Amino acid sequence: MKSFLIKPGSALLVFSLIYFGNRFVQSYLGEQARANIPIEVHTLQVGLDQAKAHNKLIIADYSAIWCPSCRKLDSQIYADLKVAETIDSHFVLVKIEHDSAQGEMFAKQYGLTGFPRVLVFDQDGQRMTEMPLTFDAQAYNANLQKVVHAYSRPVADITGN
Repeated sequence: MKSFLIKPGSALLVFSLIYFGNRFVQSYLGEQARANIPIEVHTLQVGLDQAKAHNKLIIADYSAIWCPSCRKLDSQIYADLKVAETIDSHFVLVKIEHDSAQGEMFAKQYGLTGFPRVLVFDQDGQRMTEMPLTFDAQAYNANLQKVVHAYSRPVADITGN
């Protein structure tokens, strides 16, 4: 009787093909989702420059191109026209890719584990808050409005003084 056990080398090859094939497909789908974002997406340095030039806050989206939840954030939140309008009016959208040297440094600097994570910075690059993760565009837009309201008032109003 023949044995149907897979040899260790064959198992590794099959696993590798499945893993990298899935990652390739997920990355392709992530690129498609990002392509449908109707506003400009910047690198961190360009975002800082744009925020200073236009007196806007920065939304820094720490994500991975192959991550299904990150893709969902792109396709259901950033692609939403009302969310895009709010972002375009008050923020500069920055994407920091997990699988990059910048992503590694960003995650370490801000103690980030997992993704997507969305941080809000002022024009000087000071971390202000983290956006709660939701895939409901109306709720996300409401949270953006809260950030705009909270950080557009003088400091004395925010602290109650």
